[in-house]
Amino acid sequence: MELSGAITQVKAYTSSYCNHESRCPGQYISCPSECPESNSNDPKTKVCRIDCYSPKCKAQCKHNKPECDTPGSACYDPRFIGGDSIVFYFHGKVNEHFSLVSDSNLQINGRFIGHQPTGRSRPFTWIQALGLLFDSHSFSLEATKSATWDGGIDHLKFSYDGEDVLLALGGLSSWKSPEGEIEVERTSEVNSVMVNIPGVVEILVNVVPVTAEDDKIHGYNVPSDDCFAHLEVQFKFTGLSDGVEGVLGRTYQPDFKNPAKPGVAMAVVGGEDKYRTTSLLSSDCANCIYDSSNVAEKENNMIKEHGTLDCSAKGLFRGNGIVCKK
Repeated sequence: MELSGAITQVKAYTSSYCNHESRCPGQYISCPSECPESNSNDPKTKVCRIDCYSPKCKAQCKHNKPECDTPGSACYDPRFIGGDSIVFYFHGKVNEHFSLVSDSNLQINGRFIGHQPTGRSRPFTWIQALGLLFDSHSFSLEATKSATWDGGIDHLKFSYDGEDVLLALGGLSSWKSPEGEIEVERTSEVNSVMVNIPGVVEILVNVVPVTAEDDKIHGYNVPSDDCFAHLEVQFKFTGLSDGVEGVLGRTYQPDFKNPAKPGVAMAVVGGEDKYRTTSLLSSDCANCIYDSSNVAEKENNMIKEHGTLDCSAKGLFRGNGIVCKK
């Protein structure tokens, strides 16, 4: 069964009005001359991004695909760059799931796939899927398995609250959940999307294979029946708590001491036992702090205490405090 939702063609913008729920209430923000529009048919061209939930309240010129050499990225086999800008590797385990980010209102897990050549002490691994929990909802996206790579075919699959999501092929197509809690927008014809939970996280995702060149350089020795299609990911978070957890999330803690030392080549960190979850859409790792029941309980308590206050998840987690309805 495919889930219905708002399926649209995204219109390029040159400016945007920020509503009163945002961190830039009532402001019109315009794109700069360096990137005058929000979309481009050239994947190498930077586009305008206006984030009304950023405290900067200004447009930025960005690529529409993950930038794997910037903080918040998770690419390759898998190489992370933390919120502290330190590069580290986390290998996980083949066909297991690990919490990348766990906060009071957000859980992001990754499914790891891999291959262990004969004579090698550990397998090579890649992130094949992401699972998100937020506001009592779930969303997943994954790179579908393929023996060989065809860049003209879409290798992305999506689900929302357990139902498949149909996202039309072609640049600028988008899907939004029925209540607008999450939106998925294609940033190229196939294999690249931007996932946005307003006021919480923006995720750029690109599907890539293990190429013959990768195989030759790194000695992956991948079999002929699997190109190990996997994800390149870049996260942009809004309002993470100081106690945020997860393989990547903990690097955003203000007092986090990264075990990966700056300048060390191929610095590998552990934590499999702390961050292993039983499935892509669960929050049961030892260090996970997400709990949807806490979200509902907090909203109920606020309603009881303040009556007419807007205590929706949008109000609670956008960093704007309490919003009163007249």
